[in-house]
Formats: sequence, structure tokens, C-alpha cells
Amino acid sequence: MMETWFGARSDYPFTLFSSSHLVVLAIALCGFVCLILFKGNLSAKGALFQPLRWLLFSVLLLSEVTYQYWAITHEFWSFNLYMPLHLCGAASITAMIGLWTLRPFWIRLAFFIGLAPAALALVTPDMPYDYQHFRFWKFFVHHTAIAWASLFLALSSPQSITWRSVFSVYGLLLAYAGLIGFWINPLLESNYLYLSQRPSTASPLDFFGDGLWYYVNLCLTALILFAVQYGIFHYLIYKKRNRSK
Repeated sequence: MMETWFGARSDYPFTLFSSSHLVVLAIALCGFVCLILFKGNLSAKGALFQPLRWLLFSVLLLSEVTYQYWAITHEFWSFNLYMPLHLCGAASITAMIGLWTLRPFWIRLAFFIGLAPAALALVTPDMPYDYQHFRFWKFFVHHTAIAWASLFLALSSPQSITWRSVFSVYGLLLAYAGLIGFWINPLLESNYLYLSQRPSTASPLDFFGDGLWYYVNLCLTALILFAVQYGIFHYLIYKKRNRSK
């Protein structure tokens, strides 16, 4: 059974919005709701802070390590496919650094590049296998932990999330995309950040057009998502706080 679960491949393909997919989406949604409902206990002095901090850190680290081990064990590993250079991979690393250091820079970075991208990845996953295989669990546990950690960090340190940080993080993201798109992907013949081509599975990127328009739409969508994400977060933290006074 373990050999099949952790094997190179599976006979059970993943189906979008199947029962297993809907269950993991419901679990992720419940986690978001709980984090928001108990945000008052998520400050550094709150009772939930330290246990959740190190639990999320451990899950993120274990997810990345086991994935790399799986790829190496089955001789799939290559630099152009398995390095954590996709946006969610980078978000996982920044979230771990944020959880470890609690520094505002890493909290801002994790919040903007981790929350929405990981949540969208949960809805439209680039996933070959269903729950009978390790890859299913790695993907959904990892991406759920990225999204939860990004929200957890922001809720525990809301002063780190400012309107100015929308543009500072966006600038860093553009610089990172430029590095990946103009150097890493051509050098390695890779498709990190899906800048070389769209995902093979259905995703929102299918609506972004071709050629130059694909990149223009990517840039505009990222900026809009950052602004909307900041607006919703600001409303949840400050508007409701003012109403309760």
C-alpha cells in the first residue's frame, strides 16, 4: 500500500471538483474562517500564536522536503522542474522565513504573494493524481498551509500590511518575474511562473490571451489582486474594529 501511495505514478487521475477536491476546499475554507474569527488571539501574546506559528512552519518545511525526496527517489528530479521557483514555491519559502523571523518585510511578502495565489491554486490545481497518491496530499496540504500561513502572519501583525506595501511587493514581484522570464526559464528551458507557456490543466491563465497580451494581463491581474487583497484585509481589521468601539 505504501509503495503505491508513494509510488512514481498512480492509476487514479485527479478530477476537478470531484468529491475529494471539494472536501479539501471545504477544509481550507474552514481554516480561513477560523483564522479570521479568532484573529484577536493571533497576536504574539495570544494563546494560539506560538502553537500555530510552529505548526504551520513544520507543515511547510515537511511538505517541501518530502516532495523533493519523492522526486529524487523516483529519479524525476531536475533543476528545471522541481526547484521551488514557481510563485507558490517562493511564497512557501517567504512564509517560512516570516514565521521564523516575524519581520514585517517577510510578512508583507508572504501575505501578497502567498495568500491569493495559493488559494487560486487550490481551486484550479495542476494536479495529476487523486487522493490515493502522495502528490495529491502534498499539493493540497502544502498550498493550504501556504495560504493559512500568509493570512496568519498578516493577522498577527496587521500593521505590517499597508497601502504602500502593495506597490513595494508588486515591484519585487515584477523584478522576480523578470529574472525568471528573461534568464532562468531560457537558461534551463523551464516554465517557472508559467511565463513560457500556460499550465497544461485548466486555469484562469487560459483567459489571459497570447503573446504580449498574456504578460500584460498577468501584470495587471497581479496588481489588481494585490489591491483587492489589501482592501479586504483593511476592512476586516480596521473597519470592524472601529464598529466594535
